[in-house]
Amino acid sequence: MTDATDDDADDAPPPRRQLSARAKLILLALAAIVLVAGGLWFVRYQTVGRYAQETDDARVEADMVTVAPRVAGNVAALLVAENQDVAAGQPLLRIDPRDARAQAAQAQAQIAVAAAQADAARAQVAEQYATIAQARAQLDAARAKAAYDAGEVARYRPLAASGAETRQQLAQLEATARQSADNVRAQSAALATQQRRVAALRSQIRQGEAQGQAARAQLSAADVDVGATVLRAPIAGRVGDRTVTVGQYVQPGMRLMSIVPLQSLYVTANFKETQLALMRPGQPARIRVDALDGLEIDGRVASIAPGTGAQFSILPPQNATGNFTKIVQRVPVRIAIAAAPAARRLLVPGLSVTVTVDTIGAKGDLDRIRAQQER
Repeated sequence: MTDATDDDADDAPPPRRQLSARAKLILLALAAIVLVAGGLWFVRYQTVGRYAQETDDARVEADMVTVAPRVAGNVAALLVAENQDVAAGQPLLRIDPRDARAQAAQAQAQIAVAAAQADAARAQVAEQYATIAQARAQLDAARAKAAYDAGEVARYRPLAASGAETRQQLAQLEATARQSADNVRAQSAALATQQRRVAALRSQIRQGEAQGQAARAQLSAADVDVGATVLRAPIAGRVGDRTVTVGQYVQPGMRLMSIVPLQSLYVTANFKETQLALMRPGQPARIRVDALDGLEIDGRVASIAPGTGAQFSILPPQNATGNFTKIVQRVPVRIAIAAAPAARRLLVPGLSVTVTVDTIGAKGDLDRIRAQQER
């Protein structure tokens, strides 16, 4: 009997270990903390978190200006170094100006030639007026002689009819009168010709003046080319991507260097189309810079692109051709940087950033839009 009782005691399950009151309090406290934390997270998500739109498809950018020459020539001097800060209007490099100056001198010579031609035509006009006065005097003399000869014919005609004078004398007087009349017509034509020549000479004056204006325009263009031999910074910024060297022959439009306006940096963040419903210009944003160990700086939404990035690509998608697969599109959003000067100096274009936009300011917009659609 004793052995059986011992075996039954060995086979019985061990008694459950009861939790102490202290352990129960700890578990309850942990559960309460989890519930409170979960509740706080849920409340924060409903009130703030779901309105925070974030993307890491973003980078720092700047509107860089490419420096290119307007005239061709050999680079005579480089006046800036790579990565040098420059002010607007500061000289960057100088091209050999001799060709441009030669063109300016040629245009100046053409101006002098045109002025000389106009002066010569004016002198001829003055001479022509003297010639016209002479022709007019000759016409007056011819008219006087013609009037005298006509009077003689009128006086001799009755005498010849009465026999007091011979008809031969009358015939001679009539011939002289006809010659005088013809001379009047000839002198009148000569005067008209000399008067018309004044108009021709005046047209030569205008032609010379027009040639002078054209030469002055060429001189202005040549002066511009002379000034263009010194390339200046169009904006303030930092020199980058300098590819030109002294002695190199450059042509108009050739890229020589770039000016990066570091004081005007911005962020281009490519948000998914599903994140844009409540995004509006002016909303605050937080920018976390990867290169600065996650440093966060302030920003704001400056503008939203009028189309997706794919629409502005070289080959935009044509969904009507081939098999269609729906892909979430991204829309570029420009974020203005509101960083302190110390932080701004550490930023350069191309840096990767993560952008978070607080869209709570547009809360309720979708409800109002739906209400307007249902009316």
